[in-house]
Amino acid sequence: MGFNPFVLGEAVEKAVCVVRSGVVWRRYYRFRGGRWYGGIATADCVGCNLRCGFCWSWRYGSFTTSAGRLYPPQEVVRRLEGIASRRGYRYVRVSGGEPTLCFEHLKQVIKGLGASGFVFILETNGLVLGRDEGVVREVANLGNVVVRVSLKGATPEEFSRLTGADPEFFNYQLRALENLLNAGMRPVEEFYPAVMISFTPPQNFKALKEALARIHPDLADNIDIELVILYPHVKKLLKKTGLKPLKAVEPGRIPDFMI
Repeated sequence: MGFNPFVLGEAVEKAVCVVRSGVVWRRYYRFRGGRWYGGIATADCVGCNLRCGFCWSWRYGSFTTSAGRLYPPQEVVRRLEGIASRRGYRYVRVSGGEPTLCFEHLKQVIKGLGASGFVFILETNGLVLGRDEGVVREVANLGNVVVRVSLKGATPEEFSRLTGADPEFFNYQLRALENLLNAGMRPVEEFYPAVMISFTPPQNFKALKEALARIHPDLADNIDIELVILYPHVKKLLKKTGLKPLKAVEPGRIPDFMI
């Protein structure tokens, strides 16, 4: 029996976010630049509503609520702007945990970065966006956001095995894509699916593509493929969770399509 990620998410929000003088602060454990998306400034946040057994940030980001320290949105904006400006990046993001937790904080971060002309890549598991159409409309109205919905597996059963959550919550990820489309965002240009396929047999991937095509044909033809990167700490987690990837990549051999 799995868990309810919305119940977990509420508990995590209480632990990693606080309101001070009407402003929502959130925990982050580092700020960095990197080669993903051709160059992007990243703020790694603390806290997630899933417990993926292959997660690269499980030690400091997704499996904990006490790492790092609290930052107000304006400080997150300042740090990301500084990294992006120094390195000539166009893109910025929040990664490490689930960005849509503490949504008011995220919204202020995105607004602040948009005012400086940066494009925010919203990497999300899609659960909050699948449940709350109001949040989706707010995201769509921000204007400087591209949403990357990272599907955990290709079927409800895979989702549950990989994340520990109940299988039924897999469909919230697909519903997130539907909600983004219904909010007027453009498939591929403004939102698209990513899929962790390291544990996915071909028949399950085929079924997922058919499900995505029913939402919009362009989504099935523009899937961002994710593979497990076998960092030492990820190997440790895989051993602990008993997950055995069908496909994976070594840290020094990450293919160009993943960057």
